[in-house]
Amino acid sequence: MGEILTQCSFNFSVVSDPCDPGLSLSPGRSVMAEPDYLEGDCDELIKPKKLNNPVKSSRNHQDLHRELLMNQKRGLAPQNKPELQKVMEKRKREQVLKAQKEEQEAHKKRSDLEIELMKRQQKLEQLELDQQKNEEEQENTPEFVKMKSNLRRTKQESDGEERTT
Repeated sequence: MGEILTQCSFNFSVVSDPCDPGLSLSPGRSVMAEPDYLEGDCDELIKPKKLNNPVKSSRNHQDLHRELLMNQKRGLAPQNKPELQKVMEKRKREQVLKAQKEEQEAHKKRSDLEIELMKRQQKLEQLELDQQKNEEEQENTPEFVKMKSNLRRTKQESDGEERTT
């Protein structure tokens, strides 16, 4: 056993980049070990051989692979989505349709009171929007225009007081 270890030892080479001579891997971080023996030197060593994959060697797998290749050449690719994704999308569509139906039914079943309240709410929202627009317009108008409108208002108020007295 001692003879085998002395005869067959491994040398680790340092890998370096030909474009950058300063960049190299340390001996501890070499990419691949290179044996220092030739293939015929050590007959006692067990040579590794590739293991057979039982899935790939099965007849069903080979037939399926052949069929997939033929379908791909013809342009008959199978559905890209897995079955679970199809089921989830179908459920989502059904939920959306159900929600839309419930909303339509609720809309149809509204009482007169609800309809009147909705109208009032829309009117209030419209008034609020109008007020915001007016405030924005007043903020954007020049100051001399504001002063002129204030003077007119005070003049009208003073004229109104004289008429009432």
